[in-house]
Amino acid sequence: MIAINPMNSTSVLAAFGALGVLVVIFAESGLLVVGFFLPGDALLFPAGVLCAETVHRAPQLELWQVLVCAAVGATAGAQVGFLLGRRGGRALLARTSNRRVRQGVTRAEELLARYGYGKAIVLGRFIPMLRTVLHPAAGALGVPVRAFTLWQVVGGLLWSQTLVLAGYTLGSSVPHADRYLLLLVAVIVAVSLLPLAAEALRVRRGRRSS
Repeated sequence: MIAINPMNSTSVLAAFGALGVLVVIFAESGLLVVGFFLPGDALLFPAGVLCAETVHRAPQLELWQVLVCAAVGATAGAQVGFLLGRRGGRALLARTSNRRVRQGVTRAEELLARYGYGKAIVLGRFIPMLRTVLHPAAGALGVPVRAFTLWQVVGGLLWSQTLVLAGYTLGSSVPHADRYLLLLVAVIVAVSLLPLAAEALRVRRGRRSS
């Protein structure tokens, strides 16, 4: 029996391929219970690498399947998260003792207030951990269904397809890129955390100046 670690992108891809992308991205895009612990950026980029064909290797995944599964997982997960938030998420979010969830809700409120629905929902897709709580929070905070659906689809497609195609481009141009998946995952995680670091620095500076 093969041991599967859902928090490890290489394990998920090796076991389930494109279907694993769909399931993990669906959960990461809006299911608060598990979403925080699942890879998002760190799954899509390596999946794109494994779709590439070079003179040294055949593709291990089909690009069109990964693109479709990433798009469906991102958009459907966000919509389900929004509907869960709309149906009682405010009470759930208020009762939660999870510090990450509370911080995420606060940041989601700030993002929606500062940038408006469209820009906040699209930008939130590119911020790890925030995107997991942003969609249920948007439902709980009363964002209109039509506006949310439009912008979450735009953001979900932009985020998911860009990362997969970026990995595919790298895998097609760099020989044996698939041998360095763990390193690539570490780089992607580090890059994806930059917005969080920048936001934390901004908040710290704001507190010092106040």
